[in-house]
Amino acid sequence: MPHLRPATITDAPLILQFIKELADYERMLDDVVATEEMLRHALFGPRPAAEVILCFEEDKPAGFALFFHNFSTFRGKPGIYLEDLFVRPEFRGRGYGKLLLQALARLCVERDCARLEWSVLDWNTPSIEFYKSLGAVPMDEWTVFRLTDDSLTKLAALEI
Repeated sequence: MPHLRPATITDAPLILQFIKELADYERMLDDVVATEEMLRHALFGPRPAAEVILCFEEDKPAGFALFFHNFSTFRGKPGIYLEDLFVRPEFRGRGYGKLLLQALARLCVERDCARLEWSVLDWNTPSIEFYKSLGAVPMDEWTVFRLTDDSLTKLAALEI
């Protein structure tokens, strides 16, 4: 029987392992620079940046959801942004992804959030179909932009 629980600081190694497994699935393993110490600080330090829900089948780690709050100015309410959702291949098809998303939907309702949202890689058809089956809709009219590394540093240093 599956069960969910919030992650604790002692789960940092497991969270990092899930992140690496997800990155491998997404063909982005070389992009992972996170360490256990970084996760302990970011997730469980004085100002936690995100939260994690872990899914277990009996005592075996099956999956995780890492999320944080964002804010909708149009709605005037917070939302939840799902950064990562991952279920290990051997546990797929058992409803654990749906269970994790349901837990986040419940948190949204409990915390009076306006929405639950996330991004998915265009090529990830199985996940896209799964999300659509839950009633999620793609936001095709929006394009994600990102600043990182040198571009972020250069913008931060601009004299205006």
